[in-house]
Amino acid sequence: MSGILIKNGRVIDPANNIDAELDLLIEDGRIVELGHALAVADAEVIDASGLLVTPGLVDIHVHLRDPGLEYKEDVISGTRAAAAGGVTSLACMPNTSPIIDNLAICRYIITKAQEQGSANVFPIGSITKGLKGETLSEMGELKEGGCVAFSDDGVPVVSSELMRRGLEYADTFDAPIISHAEDLSLVGSGVMNEGPVATELGLKGIPWVAEDAMTARDIMLAEFTGGRLHMAHVSTRGSVELVRQAKARGVRVTCEATPHHFTLTDEAVRGYDTNAKMNPPLRSQQDRDAVRAGLADGTIDAIATDHAPHHIDEKNVEFAIAMNGIVGLETLLPLTLQLVKENVIDLNRAIALMTCQPARVIGIDRGTLSRGAFADIALINPDLEWELVPEQLHSKSRNTPFAGRKMQGTTMKTLLAGNIVFER
Repeated sequence: MSGILIKNGRVIDPANNIDAELDLLIEDGRIVELGHALAVADAEVIDASGLLVTPGLVDIHVHLRDPGLEYKEDVISGTRAAAAGGVTSLACMPNTSPIIDNLAICRYIITKAQEQGSANVFPIGSITKGLKGETLSEMGELKEGGCVAFSDDGVPVVSSELMRRGLEYADTFDAPIISHAEDLSLVGSGVMNEGPVATELGLKGIPWVAEDAMTARDIMLAEFTGGRLHMAHVSTRGSVELVRQAKARGVRVTCEATPHHFTLTDEAVRGYDTNAKMNPPLRSQQDRDAVRAGLADGTIDAIATDHAPHHIDEKNVEFAIAMNGIVGLETLLPLTLQLVKENVIDLNRAIALMTCQPARVIGIDRGTLSRGAFADIALINPDLEWELVPEQLHSKSRNTPFAGRKMQGTTMKTLLAGNIVFER
């Protein structure tokens, strides 16, 4: 058998400005040829008629919960969910137990993913030891061990001095610092977006300024140090505008938005649905529209899920004490394609936001169909309609506000280095 030949698909590779009906030849786990009417004796043929052939999707914000919290998710189940969503590369956040602040944990995750996973896993190391915000982690050692970026995601780095040093230190090996922008003194005991819905429901609100104040601080620190800053899960009008202005000034800042923030608003909390509880919270219609505008005009560089699995017992409680977060790996694709359907962005931009652009943010050689690239590929049916049934998800956890929602677009096959790791 000499390789795999994917024929008759619409190949979309934004990194190389390709959008055409082409055949694609894979040998030894890599892409060796793209062209018309390719014919190779003995190649295994995959007929992609009617399908999009894209680079495997890249999700740079995932919580795999491994090590220590495997009852919610682990490397095996998380990468299986990723493959089912067309995601072949993901970056996992450090708030595991123990924290990804040392070489042993970093190597454990990489090795487990290589041996038993269905996707490439790139760990993100913590900015501070133990996520305590007191001293910097051993970033140089972590970078050498395979960490691609640094974040205390889940909690902000409260000390401006420490954030400054983190930006300076990480910049010496060109790694981004990923900011969780939240002024905790303004959040207080808030549990959802501050506004009319919170007032009606009698729930304490989190004001938009809690995110914007910290976004502004971190942008100023990036401007001052010249370091690379990436803003996680932007959710407010103000944050989007702050990033837009900073980019115009030449600040080295990038940012991501999540499907839940560009799809839902705080109206989803009505009925006290704890699956609609997340951090940052679902915001107002104006905020949602601003995030969509940022995706359309290039202010927002990537779509990332913030996949945050939780056990049902952690969600099946009163709203105020429920855990924050939703699973997102298997809804990334259809919710992003919904933006195309609604003419917010075009298809090529949608694919770019889920492939080459996030890969660029964390500096990994994925997200393209270039000759010689790893054959990480998603075969997508953009028109297939399906209903989200939580019990059918590949994740260990079921916490999604999209249960029962009609979705359009799904992955039919996912290839990782030329091997089929998911087939619908």
